[in-house]
Amino acid sequence: MLTRDHFLIRDDVIFLNHGSFGACPKPVFEKYQAWQLELERQPVEFIGRRRDSLIDVATDKIAEFLNAPAEELIFVANATSGLNTVAKSFKLNQGDEILTTNHEYGAVDKTMAFVAQKTGATIVRHHVDVPYTTDEAFTDAFFESVTDKTKVIYLSHITAPSALIFPIAQICQRAREMGIFTMIDGAHVPGQIPLDLTEIGADAYSGNFHKWLCAPKGSAFLHVRKEHHAMIDPLVISHGWVEGNNFHEQNRWQGTNDFSAFLTVPTAIDYFHEHNWDQIRAECHELALMTQARLCDDFGLEPLSVNQFSQMVAIPLPDCDLAVIKERMYDEFRVEVPFTTVNDKPHVRVSFQAYNSAKDAQALMDGLHAILD
Repeated sequence: MLTRDHFLIRDDVIFLNHGSFGACPKPVFEKYQAWQLELERQPVEFIGRRRDSLIDVATDKIAEFLNAPAEELIFVANATSGLNTVAKSFKLNQGDEILTTNHEYGAVDKTMAFVAQKTGATIVRHHVDVPYTTDEAFTDAFFESVTDKTKVIYLSHITAPSALIFPIAQICQRAREMGIFTMIDGAHVPGQIPLDLTEIGADAYSGNFHKWLCAPKGSAFLHVRKEHHAMIDPLVISHGWVEGNNFHEQNRWQGTNDFSAFLTVPTAIDYFHEHNWDQIRAECHELALMTQARLCDDFGLEPLSVNQFSQMVAIPLPDCDLAVIKERMYDEFRVEVPFTTVNDKPHVRVSFQAYNSAKDAQALMDGLHAILD
């Protein structure tokens, strides 16, 4: 059984914000530091001679974990970088439409706005009704926003502001039948819910390893189906930009960087399997269910969904000043937790990881009552 002692989280903070940047277990972090030390002892050998073979071994490991061909996977620093690589490669025209929702991550929203500004495409933002009812109802409502001008669907698998799990496989299948390119933001997925890229069938999918898989910061992946490789331009043009180079070769070398975090992902995957993460996820989900039920009952509010989330849940709050509450929760109660708006209503987004307990959830509820009551 994993406890707080297995992680590096400070003892004086009740940490309920794993969803923002993750947290690395001690053995995984030690392996990360070992790779960094090896790099610094002989940088030319490590970067110049061994880089490709080391990355290949790590890529094979993530390919098995994600059930996708290794040739369709590359490491990136974070999901935002991966999605930028795809989005800035789009060949869109004036009047083309990019269909998304009002529950997407702010940084990638800005990416899509940039692409629309550069190409003349239009962003169509589907309004997600809450409470969430069924996957079928969501999918049918979403496709009502599709037109003959829809060229790209950009969607989160697990949304950042609302923590809802969208039915990505169904959406990607319908989009493929209609000839629409799908780009999926899976920033919160690896480690939080099972991920089978072949089953999902997205044209492009990027996710973080540093969040719920608990790998070091700066480790993520981009998956692009092989038929689209010729379309993808590297985010940084560097030594890999050579005629005839494949998807891996064009994107692998983009300037000097410390790729130790990439090499540590296999250790994080092994750690994940060795510690029965399915049970940990189930226990964290129960904490999320309990916390949502208690707070919604206490404040007389309806949840965003009954159970359409995993270890991270966004719980509605009464009308309040979120900036003030966030500051007071940390300064007075030492609870690190983010606050957000969903469909213009205030929410607290709570993350439960292996190092959390019912005591942490109670501290959150006590602090919220002390402020809001």
